[in-house]
Amino acid sequence: MLTKLTTASTAELPLAPARLYGILFTIALAAAGWGLSLLPGLDRLGPLACTLLLAAAYRHRFGYPMTLGVGIRFSSGTLLRLAIVLFGLKLNVAELLQQGLPLLARSGGTVAFSLVTVLALGHWLRADRKLTLLLAIGTAICGAAAIAAVSPLLKSKEEDTAISAGLIALIGTVFAAAYTLIQPWLPMDAAAYGVWSGLTLHEIAHVAMAAAPAGQDALADGLLAKLCRVALLVPLCLGIVGFSKLNARRKTNASQGSDEADGNAPFPFPWFLLGFVAMSLFGSYVLPDVLSDSSALLDDVSLFTTLLLGMAMAGLGLNVNLRDFRTRALRPFIAMLIASLLLAGLTYASL
Repeated sequence: MLTKLTTASTAELPLAPARLYGILFTIALAAAGWGLSLLPGLDRLGPLACTLLLAAAYRHRFGYPMTLGVGIRFSSGTLLRLAIVLFGLKLNVAELLQQGLPLLARSGGTVAFSLVTVLALGHWLRADRKLTLLLAIGTAICGAAAIAAVSPLLKSKEEDTAISAGLIALIGTVFAAAYTLIQPWLPMDAAAYGVWSGLTLHEIAHVAMAAAPAGQDALADGLLAKLCRVALLVPLCLGIVGFSKLNARRKTNASQGSDEADGNAPFPFPWFLLGFVAMSLFGSYVLPDVLSDSSALLDDVSLFTTLLLGMAMAGLGLNVNLRDFRTRALRPFIAMLIASLLLAGLTYASL
């Protein structure tokens, strides 16, 4: 029944049911992944990793369920951001102010290193320039979300955007699973491990997957470090717009006006960052005055947040398409892989 539903023609499924069925599909994958994580051996990966791997396996076997795409994107996008906003309830503002600025500086170094390294390796390997640039931005900031944000500014083809998002999801999934497996043997405390995950993994969902098994401290620090990188998406996009304008001015011709208009193409602002900070302020200063003991409520919110993250993992895993690993994408992928390994190693050594 499920396979028949996901392979039905798009015309047979109106928008509203497609969204609902897509959301229910990610819930089903999240529940199945949670069940798999209870099995011996798979319990080391945890429910988030099992869900992501299960979704990737489904995509490889049955293909992407196009008719449910709107609901799947809702889970991997909107619900993921909602989960991050809700997690702000457990983040102490004093700790945020104390650690946020140093992490922001580290994040700036991560972004600069990733951009320069991927682009340099791509040039050395004679890789496709457009794919390499998209993968460099995805590696530096926040994976597929960053790629989707800058694609209109770079006037990228839909095919390039899809391939780049799939490749960044693939390598991010492998790295997050590897982090989860080696975490118990690493000579570092939970907080440092969380920061390492947040500074080096590509997607917010990957950071959550890798950091969650190490505990709440690791997850909090990992998300904080990752959100510092996400915040740098805004100046990066502004830089791309500014560069486009300068480039348009150099090409003084009849189409200069339209070029500048294209350079002003809008990009999605990460509004969930403001929600994360707002919930953190609420949890730090308002909630203690409303409830004398908020631990039970926070535990329920944490459970709900885990479900939302599991649904986001399902959506992310469904974006992993092994068949997109073509000859054209091989060299950019190698450049991104080498840069990711260097980033992980150098960041680990610096902590």
